[in-house]
Amino acid sequence: MAAAENAAPGMVDPAIFERLQQNIDDDAHVREELRDILQKLERQGNKNLPVTIVLFCVWLGGGGKPQGSLPTIEEVGSTLNVPTNVKDRDTFHITTEEYLHALISLIEELARLAVNSVTLGDYQRPLQISKFVKDIHAGFQILNLKNDSLRRRSDSIKYNVKKIEDVVYDLSLRNLVPKPQESEKRARLD
Repeated sequence: MAAAENAAPGMVDPAIFERLQQNIDDDAHVREELRDILQKLERQGNKNLPVTIVLFCVWLGGGGKPQGSLPTIEEVGSTLNVPTNVKDRDTFHITTEEYLHALISLIEELARLAVNSVTLGDYQRPLQISKFVKDIHAGFQILNLKNDSLRRRSDSIKYNVKKIEDVVYDLSLRNLVPKPQESEKRARLD
């Protein structure tokens, strides 16, 4: 009878929900700690530097590819002698996410190169950079990225596109690059 009296005031033991709330709070604390650790790792520097260097060198015409080329993740892995996207064992490898981060770093460097090229009198390079970066930006827009560091960094691409477009616009205003009609006429004459 004593057990029936204890159960009568409430059919569900409130301690169940107290334990559930404690679990929710504990999980939130762990997620917060993980978020802090990931942010610290991101701030420690560009861990994708070797991949970025290979991308940049190939874009400049190294690696036996024409200037302005983009190597695949497999080609980058082959150049660095590192496997790519290994899922069946625990080993050092280049992931797709690391490759995409390196692509974003490449775009940031190409935006700087566009400005510096104009300073050195190379007015065609910013046009080439602009086309390449717009193509990469279009590719990133197709990807369905989660709301994480890669997504935040990919959002920065549009600012680099704008920076490069501003350089190309200034060149065209100053008549330092041929207009598209002039380029077509020259191509026909040659």
